[in-house]
Amino acid sequence: MIEMQNVTNSAASKMSDIQSAKNTINKEIENLRILEAELDETLTKALDIMQNATGRIIFTGMGKSGIIAKKIVASLASTGSPSFFVHPAEASHGDLGMLSEDDIVIAISNSGESKELADILNYCKRFGISLIAITKNPDSTLGKLADITLKLPNGEEACPLGLAPTSSTTATLVLGDILTVALMERKQFTKTDFNQRHPGGKLGSVLLKVSDLMHVGNELPILPETASIQEALIEMTSKRLGCVGFINNNSELVGILTDGDLRRILTANTFDKNVQTLMTKNPKTIAPSALATEATKIMNEKKITNLFVVEGKLPIGVIHIHDCLNNKVV
Repeated sequence: MIEMQNVTNSAASKMSDIQSAKNTINKEIENLRILEAELDETLTKALDIMQNATGRIIFTGMGKSGIIAKKIVASLASTGSPSFFVHPAEASHGDLGMLSEDDIVIAISNSGESKELADILNYCKRFGISLIAITKNPDSTLGKLADITLKLPNGEEACPLGLAPTSSTTATLVLGDILTVALMERKQFTKTDFNQRHPGGKLGSVLLKVSDLMHVGNELPILPETASIQEALIEMTSKRLGCVGFINNNSELVGILTDGDLRRILTANTFDKNVQTLMTKNPKTIAPSALATEATKIMNEKKITNLFVVEGKLPIGVIHIHDCLNNKVV
C-alpha cells in the first residue's frame, strides 16, 4: 500500500514539475513578446553608435546583470565587434584606466540604481565616453545619465516569488543577441571572418577551408601527361601523397594516377607505357575556397584518399584524407 502511494506521489510530482517548467517558459516568452512590441528607433540609434565606434564596446554590470554582460561581450567579440567586460567594483580600483574616449560603455542594471555603477558612470560623463543603458527604468539614475537607453520589458519574473532574476535576465540576453546579430548583418560578417576568430574546437574544424589544409608548391605531385609509369612511380614516392596529377601543354589537369591504380596495373610491361593509357581522365577536383568538410564528404563518397585542388583547370594543390582527419574535419 505504501509502495503504491509512493508511486502515485512520484507521478504527481513529475506532472507538477512539468507544469512548473511550462509556466516558466510561458512567462519568459510573454516577457520576450513585450520586448518585441517595445522595440523602436532607439535600437537603431544604439546600433549606429556601436557600429561607428573607433574604440571598443565595454560592458559592465553587477550580479546577474554582469554575468549576462559577459556572455554578450563574448558574442560580440567573436563576431567582429571588439568588446570586453569591466567589473564595476574593479573599475573603482584602477580598471577605469581601461576606458578611452573612443570607447562605448554599455551598462546593464535591471533597476538602473546599482550603486556599484556610480564610479564608472561618473567617469563616462567626465571624459565624454558614450554611455548606453540597458534597464527596465529609463527614469532611473542610469537611464538619466545614459546617452541612449534600451528599455527592458517590465514583465513578471518567472520566479514564483517574483524576486530572482529570471525573465529579466533572459530578455537582457536576447537583447544582447539582437545587438550582436544586427551588427553582424551591418558589417556583412562572413563565415571566413568567423573562422578567423574560432581556429580551435569544433567550430574551427567545421569552417576550415581546403586552402587551409592543401599541399602546395614543391609538395605538389605533378608531371606532364607524356610521362612514363616509372617517372610517375618516382614522383609519387618522393611526394608521399599517394597520387600524381598530369597536365597538358596549357598546365591544365587532365588526369590522375593513384598508388591504388599502380598496384592494380603494375606488371613487367607497364614501366614502358605512357601514363595517358592508364591514368584516370577528368578526375574529381575541388576549389580552394570550398570547406574542408566538403572535401571529406567527396572523398568518403568516392572512396578515394585525395583530391586535386584547382583554380579553373590549373592544379594548385592536393588535399589528403589524412589532412582532414588530423584536423578533426569529419
